[in-house]
Amino acid sequence: MVAESRRVVITGWSNISPIGTTKSVIAESLRNGRSGVGPLSALPPDAVPLRVGGEVKDFTGAIHDFGELPSKEIQKGLRKAVKVMCRECQMGVAAGQLAINDAGIVPGMVDPARIGVCFGSDYMVSSPEEFTEGFRHAKDENGQFRYSLWAEQGMPQLFPLWLLKYLPNMPASHLGIYNDLRGPSNSLTLREATANVCLMDAMNTIRGGRADIMLAGSTGTRLSTMKVMHSLQQEELAIVDDQESAAVSRPFDRHRCGMVLGEGAGAMILETLSHAKSRGAPIFAEVLSACSVAAISKSGVADLRQAVRLALTGALKLANLPPNRIDFVVANGLSTRTSDREEAMGIADVFGPNTVAVMAPKSFFGNLGAGSGMVELAIGILALQEGLLFPTLNYETPDPECPVRVIRSGDVPSGDVFVNLCFNSQGQASAAVIQRFCEG
Repeated sequence: MVAESRRVVITGWSNISPIGTTKSVIAESLRNGRSGVGPLSALPPDAVPLRVGGEVKDFTGAIHDFGELPSKEIQKGLRKAVKVMCRECQMGVAAGQLAINDAGIVPGMVDPARIGVCFGSDYMVSSPEEFTEGFRHAKDENGQFRYSLWAEQGMPQLFPLWLLKYLPNMPASHLGIYNDLRGPSNSLTLREATANVCLMDAMNTIRGGRADIMLAGSTGTRLSTMKVMHSLQQEELAIVDDQESAAVSRPFDRHRCGMVLGEGAGAMILETLSHAKSRGAPIFAEVLSACSVAAISKSGVADLRQAVRLALTGALKLANLPPNRIDFVVANGLSTRTSDREEAMGIADVFGPNTVAVMAPKSFFGNLGAGSGMVELAIGILALQEGLLFPTLNYETPDPECPVRVIRSGDVPSGDVFVNLCFNSQGQASAAVIQRFCEG
């Protein structure tokens, strides 16, 4: 039996997602099959061909979106800091604050040196509008942009703290500063593989005795103008009109036509079991293990099937569990032809074809970038709490090239142990094994 000082449990969590920003709304959306994919309002329609996406339409970045704050000083400071946060940073900080509240952590309760943060994000890309005035001031007498004029005439027009808005370490920095988290701090950018790696870093930090509590989270958006342009050039996207929005994200379905882009963030509070008990904290689940691997050919091409297989087998080995002890997998499920096929085959390599139950939450909201994995991890925990798995939306026609047992109804028991699976298109995969908490 693992000592209480080595067992790591989850005592708080929050999501900022297209299907809700509170636990009750998220659970209701999942149980009732209410999609978060809809007509886009965040992007100019004449700039990109996308018409649908997974937007968090009830998150504005206003101070009330960050939940109850412990003091007026923190509220004042955070309201000021929001001005130097891009949207994905705002969502990440809000998710972190809400997770802290959910865990019942208040100032003075914990030694600040014993609580840290590991937060992940996508690569953050500036909005073109940040440079508009600079470009206008760097034109010659003929109205043509001249790079030679940029340094003296263009750059001074930029917002002075422009760079701070887009640094990927800023979610961890803001959360650490405003909550006085003086323990270990880390920031990771591994795109869709990020969440489980942050969870792994936080878990290892606690097990290594360097902290009693860690805030782990990740945030991302694929809905900025520049990221959409990158995706259009590099990835398989679903290009449909807004009338088809709710049915377009269909992981593992034979008629899937590409991923849907979205935005979101999630955060978890991890701590030792003994510490959680000592302060009477709620315990939602236990983290047994996490693993991250990369599988890339000599020519630089990602081998997603191998990456998935290695991440799953590594996580199971670290948890000291055989495959048949896993009750369900929360899949990456991008809804692209190639990615879903490779993922399904990797899962089948470990658990056997059409064996373990699979949930694909991206059917509800699309690809949230680095935010996806943490949002999906919380959905797995919700399933454990409710005792039933959530259905995968739009899964109507099984694809023989995807040999996995995708859950379509809401009457399948969840069991007690699941694996959260994430990977990116560069060949990095991560997996975390989560268990229903029990005293034994």
